[in-house]
Amino acid sequence: MPFLALAQETTERQERRLAVPDTLQFPERSILDSLTNSADSIPQNDTTNIVPQSAIMSEINYFAEDSIVTDFETNKVYLYRGAWFEYGEMRLDADRIVIDWKNNELYASGVTDSLGNIEGNPFFKDQGQVYEIRKEMRYNFKTQKAIIKDVVTEQQDGILRGETIKKTDDGSIYLDHGYYTTCKLTEPHWHISSNKLKSIEGKQVVSGPFNLYFNGIPTPLGLPFGIIPNTPEEKASGIIFPSYGEEQVRGLFLRDFGYYFAFNDFIHARVTGDIYSKGGWGAKAQSVYKKRYRFSGSFNVDFQKFQSPETELNPVDYNTFRVTWSHTPESRGTGRFSASVNAGSTSYFNNVINPTNFQNNVTSDLQSNINYTKQFSGTPFSMSASAQHSQSVSTGEVRLRLPSFNVSMNRQNPFRNVKFEPLKTLNIAWNFDLQNSISNRIQSPTPIDPELGGTTTPELIPFTPENFSLLLKNANNGAQHRIPVSTNFTLFKYFTGTASANITELWYLQRLNFFYNPESERVDQIVEDGFNRVTFYNTSFSMQTNVYGFYNFKKGKLQTIRHHIQPTFGFSYTPDFTTDNFGYFQEVQTNAAGDTRLYNRHQGFVYGGAPAGESRALTMGIRSVLEGKIITDEDSTAENSTKKIPLIENFDINTSYNFAADSFQLAPVRISARTSFFDRRVSVNMSATVDPYATSAFDNGTGTETIRRINQFAWKNGQGLGTIRNASFNLNASINPSNAQNPGEVRDELTNQFMQQGGIMNEFVESQINQIVTDPSQYIDWNIPWNLSIGYNLAYSKPTSGRSNVTSAVQLSGDVSISEKWKINFNTGINLVDQVITQSMIGIARDLHCWQMNVNWIPFGRFTSYNIDIRVKSSILQDLKVSRRRSFFDQ
Repeated sequence: MPFLALAQETTERQERRLAVPDTLQFPERSILDSLTNSADSIPQNDTTNIVPQSAIMSEINYFAEDSIVTDFETNKVYLYRGAWFEYGEMRLDADRIVIDWKNNELYASGVTDSLGNIEGNPFFKDQGQVYEIRKEMRYNFKTQKAIIKDVVTEQQDGILRGETIKKTDDGSIYLDHGYYTTCKLTEPHWHISSNKLKSIEGKQVVSGPFNLYFNGIPTPLGLPFGIIPNTPEEKASGIIFPSYGEEQVRGLFLRDFGYYFAFNDFIHARVTGDIYSKGGWGAKAQSVYKKRYRFSGSFNVDFQKFQSPETELNPVDYNTFRVTWSHTPESRGTGRFSASVNAGSTSYFNNVINPTNFQNNVTSDLQSNINYTKQFSGTPFSMSASAQHSQSVSTGEVRLRLPSFNVSMNRQNPFRNVKFEPLKTLNIAWNFDLQNSISNRIQSPTPIDPELGGTTTPELIPFTPENFSLLLKNANNGAQHRIPVSTNFTLFKYFTGTASANITELWYLQRLNFFYNPESERVDQIVEDGFNRVTFYNTSFSMQTNVYGFYNFKKGKLQTIRHHIQPTFGFSYTPDFTTDNFGYFQEVQTNAAGDTRLYNRHQGFVYGGAPAGESRALTMGIRSVLEGKIITDEDSTAENSTKKIPLIENFDINTSYNFAADSFQLAPVRISARTSFFDRRVSVNMSATVDPYATSAFDNGTGTETIRRINQFAWKNGQGLGTIRNASFNLNASINPSNAQNPGEVRDELTNQFMQQGGIMNEFVESQINQIVTDPSQYIDWNIPWNLSIGYNLAYSKPTSGRSNVTSAVQLSGDVSISEKWKINFNTGINLVDQVITQSMIGIARDLHCWQMNVNWIPFGRFTSYNIDIRVKSSILQDLKVSRRRSFFDQ
């Protein structure tokens, strides 16, 4: 044991001249001078302890593959080749480690071989942080401070490297001549370089003046200081970098520049702004919040200023805004408050371009609902109060239901213990609704009849505070009671019968009074104030059964076809409520000749009025489902060797015949069908309404002909089985050469995951899901060379009088990989009737390893624009964390 013997030499000078194997040398004392030495509390003359005690709080382990040399006089241990040292959560690996027990210090470095190459550089772990050291390090395992030369360490998604690093006991590090990057290559594609950097554990990385480098080449881009989040993804705040592009109306822009605030675990917010070269600007605030086991939601505001000199005579200068709010509670207690608000200026979607989902620009309606429900424990009663808002973007009509109140009683079975089945299943319920409706579509009080010189077209007034008094004056309100009674039972063993009766009573504070005005020769109306009731009822009985047919095949892959037929027959009865003893209708003279017409005294009211005319109707319907079973494995006895495929998912035919009507007793026949092919990659939907009555031309007295229905069946008049009044055909397909998920399936999966976690869907959430689906770097499947989604829509309508109308359009979307890192995605359509291309978008996706690039271009139309977005692929530097799949669902 030569090393041990030499280590026992008595003189210090001789001990320093020890000859150790290879070229290893002890570190000079001059390099161990910046850490404060701890006083040794053990007397030097204590010969009972070779290693003195200190403030070490846990077990120390160390190991070396080559050799371990102990210097008892200086209380140092030298570890060579494949050495490691462990103390608590700290571990140090290197080919050369020196343990200084006296000062509680470690020194580590690599070793130089005979060719001059350095091997076994230190690798240091402490408190979850990893440091890859290129030269040497010193560490005090009592104070947990360190000085490191040329080190690389990972902080969250970023990489820090510095010539000299000082590590403090709280995990913070100070870097001299360092850089920061998110590229994990040895030679990073980009980095920011600064003479001074500081990383605060769990908070942020702060730098002095810095420059941005690309591929090692400095650029003039930089700032006097920088702050980069160094927190877990769900707690990271930071600057949001803008995207660049150009719009047709407002010119060049920088969009969505701002800051992301992660206030705490319960609420995050995002504040951004837009600026345009022609003078316009925008401001946005978006927030998400969640309280575990209680509620979650989001609130977003977007204000846009449009200002540009399109023409000298007609400059653009107006404002538009949008507000969205969603709030959903967790299932807890008997009360529940929820909200889904989507409101804004009518011009918002007609002007504001959404680069991630431009289809929103053709949205025609906005809907909002704020609701509170309460279930009274131990009783069958519940109540709800809500405020509802609907807004048509195309027409500008706004409708408020404020308030809307409901009290209801769940179905009760008073005879549940009776053996007679019709009584045993008899149930009764009660519902009370109260509603106040406000609309900016004002109905003119008089005249009321178009044929008498009047108009029934309401006037649309602006929904502004100045018109509130008029809007409130024309509010439509009322109350409704409903008592449904029903029972079901088995008939003739194979049939299911259902009998029901419904009683409805309406409460109003007004009603209309009609009279003939001989001076103007028209019918006018006045409003009579006062409480009045409208009570009506109806009864019905229906019977249905199920018929199954099987067709077996002995040859081929098709093994069986199953045919399911469900016929339904029913009868309903409604009395005639137009008689004078009810008082719900008025028969009024309409002209000087004495002709009369029946008017409903509650027409246009919030719940309408009583039905007109007696009805004794026979309802008929039949539903068919056709499925097949095919063999998928050559071994027909193997498990899962067969599977079911839909042939016709449903084929429905429905109509009714009113025995009480004096004409047109047979109602139009409604036909619908649906099916899918190729593992549901192609779906087809069809529907049609057929009028069984014939039509004929009549002279309207002005020399022109009008087409009207006549009370004769079409087949008796040589007009076939009838006239198709409405028809539609929809075909949707998603095609790619792989069985992987297409974008629609990915979108459905993300939506379902979000809903299962208690989220509530709104436009903001949908836009984030769309960003996830179309993210070129992390969410596009680059292994699929192409993906194509096709939609074809055909609609036909032909009113009784007038020309037929046909609309036909094809919608195309998909993506194509032109190389391993390039993908082109597109969305377009063709109006086949007008032979024009509809709103289209072309996008280019490029994977730049540590960067990602998106370019979106809308080449023509009102929303002509392009958008360029290049950003670092790091969650802590992205503009919004929820654009990544993981953090989106971890909110």
